[in-house]
Amino acid sequence: MEETATQNGQKTIRYVAAALILRGDEVLICQRRPDQPMALKWEFPGGKIEAGESAEQALARELDEELAIDAEIGVRVARTRHTYRSGGAVDLQFFAVHTFRKEIVNRIFQDVRWVALRDLVTYDFLAADRDLIRDLAAGKLL
Repeated sequence: MEETATQNGQKTIRYVAAALILRGDEVLICQRRPDQPMALKWEFPGGKIEAGESAEQALARELDEELAIDAEIGVRVARTRHTYRSGGAVDLQFFAVHTFRKEIVNRIFQDVRWVALRDLVTYDFLAADRDLIRDLAAGKLL
């Protein structure tokens, strides 16, 4: 599902699906480990959409891999494309998740926590998530 480099030299676009796992007025956020790119930044769980997968299939797989949950992927809440200073770009789709089975297990993150939507702006999120964070905190999307 990744685009190849174009004639004008742009880098590939990574397609990513991420979950807004909701519990009342709270959402689950995850912190990257110190040894990862963009260390200790906060993000929503999810990951790369592999060839042949829908965004929803990829997200269900990633949530099982990262948090050991069997999630029911809900409606797409937002989609954004962000180009980093390095030139790489990411196409992000965010889906609401209201229901999941099994207990959350932190398999890959530095930290995982439930945060009130209005408090999201106090966390240091990845640049690609910042517009979404502002909208969520302002009550515009959910």
